[in-house]
Amino acid sequence: MTLDAVLSRIDDTLPEATDRLMDLLRIASISTDPAYNGDCAQAAAWLVQELKSLGFSASARPTPGHPMVVGRHAGEGRHILFYGHYDVQPVDPIELWERDPFDPVIQQGPKGPLIRARGASDDKGQLMTFLEACRAWKDVHGELPGNLTIFFEGEEESGSPSLIPFLQENREELSADLALICDTGLFSDHIPAIVTMLRGLAKVEFTIRAASKDLHSGMFGGVAINPIRVLTRILGGLHDDQGRVQVPDFYDDVAELPDAVAAQWQALGFDHASFLGGVDLTTPAGEVDRTPLEQIWSRPTAEINGIWGGYTGAGFKTVLPSQASAKVSFRLVSGQDPDKILPAFKAWIEAQLPPDCELIWSEPEGSPASTMSITDPAFDAARAALSDEWERPAAFVGCGGSIPIAGYFKEYLGMDAMLIGFGRDDDQIHSPNEKYDLESFHKGIRSWARILDRLSQQ
Repeated sequence: MTLDAVLSRIDDTLPEATDRLMDLLRIASISTDPAYNGDCAQAAAWLVQELKSLGFSASARPTPGHPMVVGRHAGEGRHILFYGHYDVQPVDPIELWERDPFDPVIQQGPKGPLIRARGASDDKGQLMTFLEACRAWKDVHGELPGNLTIFFEGEEESGSPSLIPFLQENREELSADLALICDTGLFSDHIPAIVTMLRGLAKVEFTIRAASKDLHSGMFGGVAINPIRVLTRILGGLHDDQGRVQVPDFYDDVAELPDAVAAQWQALGFDHASFLGGVDLTTPAGEVDRTPLEQIWSRPTAEINGIWGGYTGAGFKTVLPSQASAKVSFRLVSGQDPDKILPAFKAWIEAQLPPDCELIWSEPEGSPASTMSITDPAFDAARAALSDEWERPAAFVGCGGSIPIAGYFKEYLGMDAMLIGFGRDDDQIHSPNEKYDLESFHKGIRSWARILDRLSQQ
C-alpha cells in the first residue's frame, strides 16, 4: 500500500528529520524580547526555505511585530490550513537549565530518547511533525498531499498582537475548509487526543481605595476602613462551600455536558489522584457535584491570581494601607460571554463596598470559549488514523486552557479547527529544561501521514 511506503519512508529518514528540527531549535526566536527580533526573522526565513524545498510557494509576511510565514500548495480535495508557531518563551531563570537552551541535545530519559531545548515541544517540534509528514509523502508520491495552506505565527508567546489584523487583511487567502492546529498534547503518554472544546478567558486587575494616604494603625486603627480587609472579605466570598462561583448570573449560559461526551470522558479512566499528586495535592477543589475532568474541561472557574497591598518588606510597618489590589481571571465555557461576565463581576464587587471605599477598575481582557463541531467527517477520519498509529482508541477531549487562535479562525475566517498535538504533561513547556520525547516526534509524523491519507480520500 502507498501509505505503508510513506510510513516506511518516515521511519528510514527519522535521523534526517531530527537533524532538521535541531537546526530550527538552535534559533533563539524569543518573541517577547526585542533583543531577539533578528532571531525571529531568521526562524521565519528558515521555515520559508523549508516550505519552498517541499514544493510550497512560501514567503515571510511583514507585520508590525514578527513575520508571519505563509505557504501554499494548490491541490485536489478539501482545502486544509495547518497552523503552528515558531516563536518560543524566554528561558529565565537560565541558571536552572542543565545546558544552553538553544544548544539542543538528544538525551536518554526515563521513557526513552528525548530532545532537550527551548521550543522542543512548544511548538517547533510539533509543527515540524506536519512538515516531515509532507516531506515523506512527497518523496513517495512525487507531490504534496492535497490542497494545503501552511500558516506559522511568530508572536503566539507574546500575545499575538499582529494576528487578528493579519487574519482580517488576508481572509481570502487564509480561509480554508478546516484548520489543523498542532499545539496541544496526548491525553496520556500513549493515548492520542483531539481537542474539541477550549475554555475562554476573562481577566481584570482592580484596586479598592479608601483613605487618601496610608494611615498610622495606632492613630487610625479601628476607626478607619482597611481596604485589605474589604478586599479579602469580598474575594473570600467568591465561591461558596460547594465550589460554585457566587457572581450573579454566572452560570446562566453554561450548558450541561452531553451524555455521550460525559460517557466518553468517564471511559478515559482519568486518575485525579495521580494528576493532583504530581503537584503534591490530594483533593479536587472545584464544584463538588462535578467530576474532576468536568472541572478542568467543561465547567467555568473564577481564580484569584494575585493580591497585594500595604507593607510587605522585612520587619513591620504598622500602617492601614490606602488601597489594596487583586488580579482575578475566569476560565469560561461555551455560551459564556466575557463582556457579560466581567461587568457582572464588577457590579458584584461594587454592591459590597462599604462607605469611603471606591473601586478602580483596569481595562479588562477577554476571549470566548471554542467548541468544535465533530459532525465534520474529518474528525472521525483523524480519530481513526490516530487510533491506528498509537494502537489505542483516540479520544475527543476538552482542554482547560485557552488557545485563542481556534476561536479566531472561527470568528474571522469562518472555519472550524481540529487541535491535535503530541506533547506530554512532563514536557516542561515554558519552564527550564523543556523536552520533547523522540517517540512523540516520530509517531507525530506518522500520525499526520495517516491523517492526510484519510483526508485525501474524503
